[in-house]
Amino acid sequence: MWRLMSSLVIAGLWSGSLAAESCPPPPDHAVEFARLVEEVRDAENERAARRITNEMWALWADAPDERAQSMLERGMTRRAVGDLLGAIAAFDTLTAYCPDYAEGYNQRAFAYFIAQDYRAALADLDRALALTPTHIGALSGRAMTLFALGREAEAQHDLRVAVDLNPWLPERRFLRALPPDETGPDL
Repeated sequence: MWRLMSSLVIAGLWSGSLAAESCPPPPDHAVEFARLVEEVRDAENERAARRITNEMWALWADAPDERAQSMLERGMTRRAVGDLLGAIAAFDTLTAYCPDYAEGYNQRAFAYFIAQDYRAALADLDRALALTPTHIGALSGRAMTLFALGREAEAQHDLRVAVDLNPWLPERRFLRALPPDETGPDL
């Protein structure tokens, strides 16, 4: 009987520690994000658009809990001081803890991009976009990564999608005019 009770207590403690290691779902900012997309599309100038874009980044950077927020901030700080390996390690920890949090993948992709590991960046951007298809930062980052890989047509497509969501993106300067046969009939 004692052995059974001990096993149950240990199993309960073990499963409790696993539960404590679980990341909660990412915050749902869909309604607020949709409002910001409409605002940025209607922005009168680049300064107004930048303010709205910063609000979007604040939503994306809102991690599921304090632990995840700390991991995200640690990775961003490491990247900002040029410690790309430290940044990637922090984002590895974050994505392992919160596999459904798109910004962890997006931020790690940025570190990989800076390190010129474009294939790793692309894989992370694909994951970020699978989780949050309208993540403008991940869309524009994916476009820049595809440009770096020489995949111009795909890059142009992703950049057009991103610019459709935010026409003030700095990366818009990389858009090429569509050939006449892709823009529709001349009237």
